[in-house]
Amino acid sequence: MSKLETELRAAVRGEVGFDVTSRALVTMDASNYRRVPRGVVAPVDADDVAAVLAVCREHGVPVVARGAGTSIAGQATGTGVVLDFTRHMNRLVALEPEARTAVVQPGLVLDRLQEAAAPHGLRFGPDPSTHSRCTLGGMIGNNSCGSHSVAWGTTADSVRELDVVTAFGRRLRLGQGWAGAPDGLRELVDGELARLRTGFPELPRRISGYALDALLPERGADVARSFCGSEGTLGVLTEAVVRLVEAPRARALAVLGYADESAAAQAAAGLLPFGPLTVEGMAADLVPSAAALPRGSAWLFVETGGESDGEARARAEAIVRAADVVDALVVTDPAGQRALWRIREDASGTATRMPDGREAWPGWEDCAVPPARLGAYLRDFRALLGAHGLRGTPYGHFGDGCIHVRIDFDLLTEPGIARFRRFSEELAELVVAHGGSLSGEHGDGQARAELLPKMYGREMVGLFERVKGVWDPDDLLNPGMLVRPAPLDAGLRFSVLPREPVDVAFGYPLDGGDFSAAVRRCVGVAKCRTTSVSGSSVMCPSFRATGAEEHSTRGRARLLHEMLAGEVVTDGWRSTEVRDALDLCLSCKGCRSDCPVEVDMATYKAEFLHHHYAGRRRPAAHYAMGRLPVWLRAVTRTRTAPLVNILARMRPFAWAAKRLGGIAPEREIPRLATRTFSRWWERRRGERAAVGGDSAVESGPGAESGPLAGGGGSGRPDASAGDGSAAGRGDLVVLWPDTFTEYLSPSVGQAAVRVLEAAGLRVALPPTVHLAKPPVGDGRTVALDPLSLLRGRGRVCCGLTYVSTGQLDRARAVMRRTLDLMEPVLETDAPVVVLEPSCAAALRTDVPELLHDDPRAARLAAKVLTFAETLERHAPDWAPPRVDRPVAGQTHCHQHAVLGDAADRRLRQAALLSGELSGGCCGLAGNFGFEKGHYEVSTACAEEQLLPSVRDVPDGTVVLADGFSCRTQLEQLAGVRGRHLAEVLAAALEEGAGNDPGVER
Repeated sequence: MSKLETELRAAVRGEVGFDVTSRALVTMDASNYRRVPRGVVAPVDADDVAAVLAVCREHGVPVVARGAGTSIAGQATGTGVVLDFTRHMNRLVALEPEARTAVVQPGLVLDRLQEAAAPHGLRFGPDPSTHSRCTLGGMIGNNSCGSHSVAWGTTADSVRELDVVTAFGRRLRLGQGWAGAPDGLRELVDGELARLRTGFPELPRRISGYALDALLPERGADVARSFCGSEGTLGVLTEAVVRLVEAPRARALAVLGYADESAAAQAAAGLLPFGPLTVEGMAADLVPSAAALPRGSAWLFVETGGESDGEARARAEAIVRAADVVDALVVTDPAGQRALWRIREDASGTATRMPDGREAWPGWEDCAVPPARLGAYLRDFRALLGAHGLRGTPYGHFGDGCIHVRIDFDLLTEPGIARFRRFSEELAELVVAHGGSLSGEHGDGQARAELLPKMYGREMVGLFERVKGVWDPDDLLNPGMLVRPAPLDAGLRFSVLPREPVDVAFGYPLDGGDFSAAVRRCVGVAKCRTTSVSGSSVMCPSFRATGAEEHSTRGRARLLHEMLAGEVVTDGWRSTEVRDALDLCLSCKGCRSDCPVEVDMATYKAEFLHHHYAGRRRPAAHYAMGRLPVWLRAVTRTRTAPLVNILARMRPFAWAAKRLGGIAPEREIPRLATRTFSRWWERRRGERAAVGGDSAVESGPGAESGPLAGGGGSGRPDASAGDGSAAGRGDLVVLWPDTFTEYLSPSVGQAAVRVLEAAGLRVALPPTVHLAKPPVGDGRTVALDPLSLLRGRGRVCCGLTYVSTGQLDRARAVMRRTLDLMEPVLETDAPVVVLEPSCAAALRTDVPELLHDDPRAARLAAKVLTFAETLERHAPDWAPPRVDRPVAGQTHCHQHAVLGDAADRRLRQAALLSGELSGGCCGLAGNFGFEKGHYEVSTACAEEQLLPSVRDVPDGTVVLADGFSCRTQLEQLAGVRGRHLAEVLAAALEEGAGNDPGVER
């Protein structure tokens, strides 16, 4: 332990982290830059902050204040001690509705303030797109704005008073007037009044440099306002009094379509006299193809407010009438507005990939010009991009003349970095020529501070340095930012990554097979740090359960980045730090869809575990649950399921089994089916063949199946379903007997067969091959050699359990065997119906990405349909039975992230199953919730949305849970039986036929 760390631990009450994980998590923010700190401190109060500054001043170690770490210019990283305010100093201290003020700590997330103010009809005006995770301290440090700045200005416009601690440990209360100012500041300002009155351009989004003009006497010498945007270089904020504004009672959103981006930009300033709340612009490159937008190639999102829905709509319609547009749309439905705003808010992530997949980066993310000059500026900007052979898609705050853009800089090679510098210098000159500011929202940081002389001149920049000297003469606070800056092309975060592709198992098709490029996907916008879930979103359940950065998608990506860099994390694939951070990843795949740049941490985790345990002993749970298909098949072959179920309910045996298997002692071992789905199917085929005189091709033990084991028995792809009502006229579908349906929930498979046949479809099972008889001992007992039992019969398997535990060599072997068995199916037009969402997701994504060298994998993936998709596509004229009941439960996380649930929603609607399912993750997530040490996180995830969604539901409510894990979690934690949609529809069919449906709530 270093002397610095020892003294910090003795001086502060908060956590002090000089370990590998703590340092690796904060080497980067959302910018292009990387700086490795000495350590991280999470202060609990202002006394801790003062103590840290005292110790660091004595050692000459710089200090950087950090909120959510979403800064885009590099100002939230540092080489000394980083102060993390999100852990403890994150409270709303007071809310005064009558005074319309709030007292906040710097680590308070903006959305928490908005939630507290909303019941009083109030809100904080500025709202960056990162509002769900950005902190008030970070917003004050960068003078953040957001989409509503045309109505409510910047953060500086909403600040009343600030409590700060200077580098010398002085506690100051800053406000309007000189009472709280540091010594020497007033004298400095009084000597430079002429320069301050003429040296700052007048535009709404001037964020660059220090706001020294706020100190002019005619502006009330507003020291608090001048502190805003100083990026932690003048003092450390410990508390703030902020102003709140009255929120409109109703809102409407006018979406205006234009022929191109320049036309939209040119029109934006003309809409300001109508008093809109927002005027945001986007081009088609950043808009999902399925988005319900009016015609056009670029759009303005113009929000209006009013005392009533009618008033808000009337104002929006007035704007539409006044605008010269290609097409327009007015949205008053709050859900519809949220969906449209989500497109805009995710742009900071989606813009990081060009349409052809090429990476794009910040650096010139938020220049601002006078709104009336925006159209002309954008034309010149586009020309400059073309001259340098670069591409970018502008979007952002058109009403304020502020443009966001990610540009496809090559920041990996020397020529590319040289071009980045040349472009930056020329763009700075272009912005200044249009009367603009190098930064219009995110601050200068390292990205732009070097170029401030082009905007302000050397004399004004010299004045900035003198001001910094008054506040922080030893340059202790965030050095290299704003004044005496580091070069804009130094310390790029990509420079430490390996230049050659890393040898990996998965194909990473969206990243050119390059694992480093996959890890680079995380640009730090930190949507995974959102602490509350809305709608169907899933990401990131482990972070919401623990609140720890290392359990967020971004935190894990940062650790993987540092693992590849090899400077902080030095053990490569053997790193215990990376392993421990990934341990609580549920592999829910939520980040694959909810992350704006589609980081796929479930795949990265599987990749890491594959390398980490190569040639080493694995955790017991990997053998017990990672190889679950082996053990379940062994039990089936030996017909010992009843005995296993009895032993699992006997405490001594259950305790021993869980201890040996690495299973959480709090968990109950699920009951095994005494008759598997396949045995039920074979018996049913036999009975139907006997009745119908059909000569079935036996697909059970001792014989080889035909091309498809059809329900009618002949095994030919054109075989009838064996049901007179369906015979010979419906499409053939192949029902996948996944491990969970086969051995644990055969009722789901039986119900699916009943519904699919009722819809007129012919059902078949994939081929199975009997390869060898099981080994026999004395003629009366079967030997329990699991490998022999595994070889006893060839069955299809998606390999899910092997993938989730990183046993990728075994997964590939299982998948290749499956492809061999499925070759007859691949030659037909029959879809493959998969009932278990996690298995369907594995077939669609894991199989083709792991077997990227086998074209059959992609062909199989293309055939995979969910139960609802099958009915919709292959039985479009079939009407499901009218269940007419409310539903509760949760959309499976893999369904949300990979498969989509639109078809399920339509099927439920047709069956009169009313209500919405919750989002989030059930927390069991396959093997995760069963593993020892995961129980608390697993239950916390369930308590977030799943369990509340089924508590106190009305009588007769159907609890839907298509995943086996979800049903198990419901049963074990809430005593509620969840059912697959197929079971609900099958029960309704039986009820309609006069049979006992056996429906349970």
